[in-house]
Amino acid sequence: MVYAIVRNGSGQTKVAVGDVISIDLVQAAEGENVQLPALMLVDGENVTAGADAASVKVDAEVLGGLKGPKISIQKYKNKTGYKKRLGHRQKYTQVKITGISK
Repeated sequence: MVYAIVRNGSGQTKVAVGDVISIDLVQAAEGENVQLPALMLVDGENVTAGADAASVKVDAEVLGGLKGPKISIQKYKNKTGYKKRLGHRQKYTQVKITGISK
């Protein structure tokens, strides 16, 4: 089985051809192709990592955008009457892995 480890924002994700994953927001239109930076490629018993993995290309097709879960932020200071409520939803791009090549 062929799979790759790609950089996804501040983290890493294991992907194979046909997988649908959510990555940090990418400025690309729906249906457009993007390339993800590969950190490692595993092809059976052969492992390509480090400087050799720079030549590995992981192609993905943009399926659309989505938002993550709502995060509630509350700030409070005692005896001053200061209260503040905020919310945040991280934006993601959903992509389908179409190819992994050396």
